[in-house]
Amino acid sequence: MILRVCILAFAVLTVAADGPEQVHLSLGSTEGSMVVSWVTLKPPTSNGLPQVTYGRTAAALIQVAYGKMDDFNYNGVIRYMYQAEMVNLLPNETYYYSVGVMGQMSKTYQFKSFPKGNDFLLRVCVFGDLGYINGTSLPYLIDAAEKGQFDMVLHIGDIAYDLHTDNGQRGDLYMNQIESLISKVPYMVIAGNHEDDGRNFSHYNYRFNMPGDTNHFYSFDLASVHFVGVSTEFYGYFYEYGQDSVFTQYNWLHDDLAKANANRKERPWIVGFQHRPFYCSNDNSEECAVFENRLVRTGYEEMPGLEGIYIEYGLDLGFWGHEHSYERFWPVSNRTVFKDGANPYANAHAPAYVISGSAGCHTPKASFGPPNPASAVRSDDFGYSILTVHNTTHLQMQQISVEQGKAIDEIWLVKDHGHKQKPKEQSNGIALPEVPAYTAKCSRWDKRCRYEASKRRMARSIVRFA
Repeated sequence: MILRVCILAFAVLTVAADGPEQVHLSLGSTEGSMVVSWVTLKPPTSNGLPQVTYGRTAAALIQVAYGKMDDFNYNGVIRYMYQAEMVNLLPNETYYYSVGVMGQMSKTYQFKSFPKGNDFLLRVCVFGDLGYINGTSLPYLIDAAEKGQFDMVLHIGDIAYDLHTDNGQRGDLYMNQIESLISKVPYMVIAGNHEDDGRNFSHYNYRFNMPGDTNHFYSFDLASVHFVGVSTEFYGYFYEYGQDSVFTQYNWLHDDLAKANANRKERPWIVGFQHRPFYCSNDNSEECAVFENRLVRTGYEEMPGLEGIYIEYGLDLGFWGHEHSYERFWPVSNRTVFKDGANPYANAHAPAYVISGSAGCHTPKASFGPPNPASAVRSDDFGYSILTVHNTTHLQMQQISVEQGKAIDEIWLVKDHGHKQKPKEQSNGIALPEVPAYTAKCSRWDKRCRYEASKRRMARSIVRFA
């Protein structure tokens, strides 16, 4: 009954037609900064600059940061996209803020700044594949945020289903639906395949403001973790948009992880997030053939894949979406699984990976194929993941089932100071079998799928056109 009431409340949500809406936060480019973004569906009624007024009490929003506005025209529908950055925030303080232009300001929101340095508890909510329709986990996520159960969100692709649907109205509805959550904690996103709108991810690019030069790959430091997000859609859409972005991202990632690896003393953990997985065992897409997405994992022709660079620099934990399920993997490197010992995630020999794509959307639950030897736990329950950074030696990962109202899986990643992964030096790994996980299908209208299938002709996967 509670869930039905929450959904009804979302359905009747209305927003002033010409005022700020879709207010959301993201981390700024420097420690102690926070970016706030918002939208209006009509041009501002005054000539004032976009601004955020903020302060440590709701009655005294005495600080001002001015921002910028961009016109975004999609199929003749114009939206006005704003952003402003609050800087030099005092650590671990509650701030109140309002956005808009003079004479057209929003209601007051609030957030809490992060503590300073690298030695503090951090709780990160991670999920992918959350839609406006059948967003089953959303009421629970909003409730958890209200109760202060996490400090930041990583949305690992497939947002709203889709941001551009109905000339962007679906994106507007979704961003207003989730506003009470993402105006309170930073909403860090990475693109999924549903963010492609036929115009090179234009809605995704205009609606969000991630740290760095692009929304498609970026990194940030928080607590004792270096977080790094990359786009797997450069691989998924190279047929449409070319290969240059694959190489640009790869070179950036190489440099970024090299710097992060050199900084392990201060931030010993490296956590990655992306949309499409390397490994999976679902039976609903070609991308899980032989238990893997070979295009993203190892590359294609001259394009480099992503797994090798994660192995080289010792990624500790990676989050993936795309498959509408939850799946936790044993530490795995180049199709070799390491699951010996009482806790294989303690001083692990290889990166650990989690698929967290079960937040809820318009499609049915994903089904699984044959068991994957690399897979430790699989579930089709709707839910989300919580990553708790306890300190420089302990990470905790839990999967929350909103259907059962509890954690259904938990692991602890434990690492001694100075530990380095050396998978090639281990003799106790288990190789994944080189057999098809299922029969893959390409739609006759999916030119990219058919092109890749005809070019690759892998003996390990059986592709037929339906």
